[in-house]
Amino acid sequence: MKLKPNLSILQGLLFTYCIENTRDVDREELITSINVNHHEELTWLFDELTKPEFMKYRQDEREWYINTLQHFLSTGESFESVFYLFDTYFDDEIIDKRQFMKTLLDCLSRYNLDIVESRSDVPSANQ
Repeated sequence: MKLKPNLSILQGLLFTYCIENTRDVDREELITSINVNHHEELTWLFDELTKPEFMKYRQDEREWYINTLQHFLSTGESFESVFYLFDTYFDDEIIDKRQFMKTLLDCLSRYNLDIVESRSDVPSANQ
Protein backbone atom coordinates (compact mmCIF):
# COMPACT_ATOMS: atom_id res chain seq x y z
CA MET A 1 0.00 0.00 0.00
CA LYS A 2 1.46 3.34 -1.07
CA LEU A 3 0.97 6.09 1.50
CA LYS A 4 -0.32 9.44 0.24
CA PRO A 5 1.81 12.58 0.68
CA ASN A 6 0.98 14.30 3.95
CA LEU A 7 2.59 17.51 5.22
CA SER A 8 1.84 16.71 8.84
CA ILE A 9 4.32 13.82 8.92
CA LEU A 10 7.19 16.24 8.43
CA GLN A 11 6.84 17.66 11.93
CA GLY A 12 7.38 14.18 13.32
CA LEU A 13 10.52 13.77 11.25
CA LEU A 14 11.79 17.16 12.40
CA PHE A 15 10.90 16.66 16.08
CA THR A 16 14.63 16.20 16.80
CA TYR A 17 15.00 19.95 16.25
CA CYS A 18 11.93 21.02 18.24
CA ILE A 19 12.29 22.75 21.61
CA GLU A 20 9.67 20.38 23.00
CA ASN A 21 12.26 17.61 22.56
CA THR A 22 14.35 18.40 25.62
CA ARG A 23 16.14 15.17 26.35
CA ASP A 24 19.68 15.94 25.21
CA VAL A 25 21.68 19.08 26.00
CA ASP A 26 24.53 18.06 23.66
CA ARG A 27 22.06 17.68 20.77
CA GLU A 28 20.52 21.05 21.57
CA GLU A 29 23.95 22.71 21.55
CA LEU A 30 24.80 21.01 18.26
CA ILE A 31 21.62 22.34 16.66
CA THR A 32 22.21 25.89 17.89
CA SER A 33 25.82 25.82 16.67
CA ILE A 34 25.00 25.62 12.95
CA ASN A 35 23.65 28.15 10.48
CA VAL A 36 20.30 26.65 9.47
CA ASN A 37 20.37 28.73 6.27
CA HIS A 38 23.73 27.36 5.11
CA HIS A 39 23.30 24.30 2.87
CA GLU A 40 26.51 22.47 3.87
CA GLU A 41 26.02 23.06 7.60
CA LEU A 42 22.41 21.93 7.42
CA THR A 43 23.38 18.83 5.43
CA TRP A 44 26.01 18.00 8.04
CA LEU A 45 23.44 18.42 10.82
CA PHE A 46 20.92 16.17 9.05
CA ASP A 47 23.68 13.58 8.61
CA GLU A 48 24.42 13.73 12.32
CA LEU A 49 20.91 13.80 13.75
CA THR A 50 18.30 12.78 11.17
CA LYS A 51 20.13 10.00 9.37
CA PRO A 52 20.52 7.59 12.32
CA GLU A 53 16.80 7.70 13.06
CA PHE A 54 15.70 7.67 9.42
CA MET A 55 17.82 4.57 8.75
CA LYS A 56 15.71 2.67 11.30
CA TYR A 57 12.45 3.32 9.43
CA ARG A 58 10.83 0.67 7.26
CA GLN A 59 11.21 1.08 3.50
CA ASP A 60 7.59 2.18 3.04
CA GLU A 61 7.99 4.82 5.77
CA ARG A 62 11.21 6.16 4.21
CA GLU A 63 9.52 6.35 0.83
CA TRP A 64 6.52 8.14 2.38
CA TYR A 65 8.75 10.96 3.66
CA ILE A 66 10.62 11.20 0.38
CA ASN A 67 7.44 11.11 -1.72
CA THR A 68 5.80 13.70 0.54
CA LEU A 69 8.70 16.11 0.13
CA GLN A 70 8.88 15.52 -3.64
CA HIS A 71 5.15 16.03 -4.02
CA PHE A 72 4.91 19.25 -2.05
CA LEU A 73 8.08 20.71 -3.53
CA SER A 74 6.62 20.08 -7.00
CA THR A 75 3.36 21.85 -6.10
CA GLY A 76 5.10 25.03 -4.92
CA GLU A 77 4.24 24.48 -1.24
CA SER A 78 5.78 27.12 1.04
CA PHE A 79 6.02 24.73 4.04
CA GLU A 80 4.91 27.55 6.33
CA SER A 81 2.32 25.20 7.87
CA VAL A 82 5.04 22.73 8.86
CA PHE A 83 6.83 25.35 10.93
CA TYR A 84 3.76 27.18 12.21
CA LEU A 85 3.79 26.91 16.03
CA PHE A 86 6.83 24.63 15.69
CA ASP A 87 9.67 26.22 17.63
CA THR A 88 13.13 24.86 16.95
CA TYR A 89 16.53 25.09 18.59
CA PHE A 90 17.93 26.85 15.54
CA ASP A 91 19.32 30.24 16.52
CA ASP A 92 18.30 31.77 13.21
CA GLU A 93 14.93 31.84 11.52
CA ILE A 94 14.70 29.54 8.53
CA ILE A 95 14.73 32.10 5.71
CA ASP A 96 13.84 29.79 2.81
CA LYS A 97 11.70 26.92 4.05
CA ARG A 98 11.50 25.39 0.56
CA GLN A 99 15.31 25.27 0.36
CA PHE A 100 15.41 23.75 3.85
CA MET A 101 13.01 21.02 2.69
CA LYS A 102 14.95 20.54 -0.56
CA THR A 103 18.10 19.97 1.49
CA LEU A 104 16.17 17.53 3.70
CA LEU A 105 14.86 15.70 0.63
CA ASP A 106 18.35 15.42 -0.86
CA CYS A 107 19.63 13.95 2.41
CA LEU A 108 16.73 11.51 2.85
CA SER A 109 17.08 10.33 -0.74
CA ARG A 110 20.80 9.77 -0.21
CA TYR A 111 20.19 7.85 3.02
CA ASN A 112 17.56 5.68 1.36
CA LEU A 113 19.88 4.96 -1.57
CA ASP A 114 22.62 3.97 0.89
CA ILE A 115 20.25 1.44 2.47
CA VAL A 116 19.10 0.03 -0.87
CA GLU A 117 22.66 -0.26 -2.15
CA SER A 118 23.94 -1.86 1.06
CA ARG A 119 21.19 -4.47 0.88
CA SER A 120 21.96 -5.26 -2.76
CA ASP A 121 25.57 -6.01 -1.72
CA VAL A 122 24.39 -8.77 0.61
CA PRO A 123 24.13 -12.13 -1.19
CA SER A 124 20.77 -13.80 -0.91
CA ALA A 125 20.38 -17.23 0.67
CA ASN A 126 19.67 -18.72 -2.77
CA GLN A 127 23.07 -17.78 -4.21
